[in-house]
Amino acid sequence: MPNQYKNQIEVTIRAVICKDDEILVCKYREKDYCFFPGGHLEFGEKADEALIREMKEEAGLELTNCNFIGALENFFIEDDEDHHEIILAFEGSVYDGKLESLEDHLDFFWKDTNELVKGNILPLALSRAIIKWLEDKKPFWESQIN
Repeated sequence: MPNQYKNQIEVTIRAVICKDDEILVCKYREKDYCFFPGGHLEFGEKADEALIREMKEEAGLELTNCNFIGALENFFIEDDEDHHEIILAFEGSVYDGKLESLEDHLDFFWKDTNELVKGNILPLALSRAIIKWLEDKKPFWESQIN
């Protein structure tokens, strides 16, 4: 599938949703790594509203109390294509309910927050920033560009 964002900076939004000592993550079924749920910001869309939309579309979850917590500039290569993205991270809450994926290619699950340090939740710089944010609740800006 061609990359519609080739040679463009992608703006993505990610949710940090904690429940007790767990954090919500998702995983592409054909990949080995996890990431924080969310998606791409569409033109003319407010970032927090985009995240609420993405959570509803992908997991059927009603995201509330959506507050900006930080941002990350990230460069990565996936499927032999270069990507440059700005990630806007938001904390949020979801009501208890059945956690299920509405997307054929994604799984959602709760992971112990201690798993963040193990490095299998990408991007690593975002995981590290969220670990620090969970401790001090200070907004963050990170850059992971080589």
